[in-house]
Amino acid sequence: MKYRTVIMYTEIGCFVVCVCGWILVCSTLPTDYWTYSEVESIVLTTASYFSNLWKDCISDSTGISDCKGFPSMLALQLYIHLCRSLIIISIILGFFGAILALVGMKCTKIGGTEIINARVTFAAGLNYLLSGICAMFAFSWYGDKVVSEFKNPNYRAQKFELGAALFVGWGGSTLLICGGLVYSIFAGKEGCRSSHENADAVPVYTTYRAPTSYISHSAKRASILPPSPIPERDGRKSRTPSRISSRTYSTDPYV
Repeated sequence: MKYRTVIMYTEIGCFVVCVCGWILVCSTLPTDYWTYSEVESIVLTTASYFSNLWKDCISDSTGISDCKGFPSMLALQLYIHLCRSLIIISIILGFFGAILALVGMKCTKIGGTEIINARVTFAAGLNYLLSGICAMFAFSWYGDKVVSEFKNPNYRAQKFELGAALFVGWGGSTLLICGGLVYSIFAGKEGCRSSHENADAVPVYTTYRAPTSYISHSAKRASILPPSPIPERDGRKSRTPSRISSRTYSTDPYV
C-alpha cells in the first residue's frame, strides 16, 4: 500500500473521530444532568435535583419536573461563566476544523496541490486540538468544583454529584484531542517535507569563470598569429585605377 493511501485513510479515520467528539461536546449543552442530587423523605415521594450551565430543575417520583433559569447572569459564580465561554469556543473551533479538514483531505481533492492540502489539514488538526483542550478544561473545572463541594465538610448547602453530561463531555473532548493530535502530526510532517523538497528542487544558476591560466594561454596564442596573406579590400580598390591608367591605346594616323 502506498504512503499516500495510508495517509488518506488516516485522515478519514481522524475526521470521523473528531466529528463524533464534536457532536458529543455539542450534545452536552442542552443536557440537564450536569449535576444531580436525590433527597429522600419520610413519605414515599422522592425529589431529584439536577442542573446544568443554564438552569436548575427539580422532579419528584411522579415524573413531574419544574425548571427555572438562573435569575441573574451577573450573580453567577465565575466558573460557570468560564465553562460557558470555553464550551462555546470549543464548538466554534470544531466547526471550522471540520470545514478545513474537508477542504484539505486527500480524498476530497478540493485544496489544490499536495503541500497546500497538507497545510490546510494541519490547520484543521490544530483547530480540533484546541477545541478538545478547551472542552476538556471546561468539563474538568466544573467537575472539580462539584467534587470539592461534595467532599468539603464545611459546605452546608445541598451537595450534588457528577452528572451524565460531564462524562459525555470528557469522552468527546478526548476524541477531539486524539484526532487533532494525529491530524497535526501527519499533516505537519508532510507539509514540512514538501516545503523542503520544493526548496531543494529550485535550480541555482552561477556564473562560470574560466581559469586564469586558460585565459592567458589563449591571449598569447592570439598575439603570435602571423598576418593574413589575403590583401584587404581597400588595397584592391587602390590598384584598380593604376591598371586602367597604365593601359595605352594606339591611334590610327589616318584618323
